[in-house]
Amino acid sequence: MSKPASEPPAPGSESPAADPRTPAHEAAPAKRAERAGQSEQADQPEQQAQAGQPGPVAPSAPAPSAPAPPVPPLPPAPANPWAAPLPSQSRSQAPPQPPPPPLPAGGWASVPPAAQSGLQPGFPYPRPAPVTNGFAVAALVTGLVVAAPVALVFGIIALVQINRRKERGFGMAVTGLVLGVVGTVLLSLVVAGSTFESPDGGRFGQSTKAPAGSVPWAALKSGDCYNTPDNGSRADPEGGDETLYWVRRVPCSAPHHGEVAGTARIPAGDGPSYPGEATVRLRAAELCRTVLDDYALDQWAIPDGMDDVYLYPTRGNWRSGDRYVTCAFEDRDGEHLGTVRTDRGSLNPAQLAYLEAVRGFNDAYAEQPSKGFADASSEYRTWARRMSTASHAEAAALNKASVAWPAEVKPAVRKLAAAQEAAATAWDAAASGDDLEGDVRRARALVTKSVPLSIEIRRGLGLSTGEQVPDLQV
Repeated sequence: MSKPASEPPAPGSESPAADPRTPAHEAAPAKRAERAGQSEQADQPEQQAQAGQPGPVAPSAPAPSAPAPPVPPLPPAPANPWAAPLPSQSRSQAPPQPPPPPLPAGGWASVPPAAQSGLQPGFPYPRPAPVTNGFAVAALVTGLVVAAPVALVFGIIALVQINRRKERGFGMAVTGLVLGVVGTVLLSLVVAGSTFESPDGGRFGQSTKAPAGSVPWAALKSGDCYNTPDNGSRADPEGGDETLYWVRRVPCSAPHHGEVAGTARIPAGDGPSYPGEATVRLRAAELCRTVLDDYALDQWAIPDGMDDVYLYPTRGNWRSGDRYVTCAFEDRDGEHLGTVRTDRGSLNPAQLAYLEAVRGFNDAYAEQPSKGFADASSEYRTWARRMSTASHAEAAALNKASVAWPAEVKPAVRKLAAAQEAAATAWDAAASGDDLEGDVRRARALVTKSVPLSIEIRRGLGLSTGEQVPDLQV
């Protein structure tokens, strides 16, 4: 509501009106003390000043002329709830106090809220203390406990909310964000390193950098010859099998260390879980035996120093679905020329019949136990029974009437068949007799005595006798 307008002074008054913007106590401070002790009639101008109305200002000296015409009385001013009690009401209770300053010219609407609330005018309400952002705290905590991806997300959310809500926790959010970024980068490096250089990566695994001109071992196919470049393999510090990563493919007519015969898949019946490296290694030897024999039917044509090697999957390969073993002939210490493959298309019937007859016996003989007799007596007896079966089978194949042996080798073929029958009897004794070690040694001696007969037959049939094998070595 607006403040009531003041009555203008009567016409003819010579006293100038005080500036309504100037407080009454500033307009005439000397007269204030005099008016405090006057009668109630003299208090009327004070009441007008207290009510915020401009009143006449007392002249500085009495006029020498005639008395001024009487001034009509002013209407009563509205009650001011903030005004001090009138002197008549408070003279007996307390000494009079100077009047308060008038209200501002703008009316009631111009009174600041602070004046109504009792606070000092000119000072606003104090702002509430800012709260700490919860995501900032969470970013810092997750960053310290090495939950890097979570800390990264919380830090970004916290910075956005702090900027919008004017909350505290900027330092904690930035710290959590930095820890999240660093942890995420380190985690990425660890994952990348485990992918490319895992110790359990297997022998089909690859090192981080391939030597010049190299290819992964798995890229080799049956009939490929290869060399192992520097840094292409890794030796087991505990004396286990070597892990091969890279090879360099070369023509078999050039010097080389190895030759791939083929691959074989581990049957699904072995189970979905990895059975262990030792079990897989034995399984690879069984599967590669057939692959190697089919590739190099004439075992005597394999150069000295080239051994059977099996590239088998480890646990890491197994997890990635790799169930293949690779079979090859390899000489790590020396290089060789030519191929060990037997070209069956170039063999005549007598040559092929002889190689097929002795194949089973050679396979069985190569699988003799590696332990001593005292530690593996049951294994030796099992092997002896298998050798007896292989000796009988070779004798029967050599005596087969359907094979047209050349005349110059037919007597030697008959003698070899008889020697194998005698060896079979010795192997039977080793499998069931009381003197296991003695019987095995006697059976081995019979096999050694039959070697000259085998050389004679091979020479007559035009097969490798072993004398030309050193010629293949470089």
